[in-house]
Amino acid sequence: MDGLALCPRFEKAVTILTKRWTSLIIFQLLSGSQRFSQMQEALPVSGRLLSERLKELEHEGIVIRTVIPETPVRIQYSLSDKGLALAPVIQEIQTWSSEWITKEEVE
Repeated sequence: MDGLALCPRFEKAVTILTKRWTSLIIFQLLSGSQRFSQMQEALPVSGRLLSERLKELEHEGIVIRTVIPETPVRIQYSLSDKGLALAPVIQEIQTWSSEWITKEEVE
């Protein structure tokens, strides 16, 4: 990687993905559309913080928020094409962590 200058786009991508819970939310949505309550149940994060991160990811164009006009109104979250494009990145991080991060390091 000699001679590579720090790219502002790369820096922005890392900033988005390293924000606490963001990568785990994306990982969770890789399995398909989910309601807020499903994600809150699956992730050890407060509702307030989950809501904040989902809004940020929606603003970045990574997550799509869909309102289903039923009674009561249902809201589904899914990954946009931009979000789905992160699948290989997330999978590579998962592969790397399985190989290089020990159980003792996470306990």
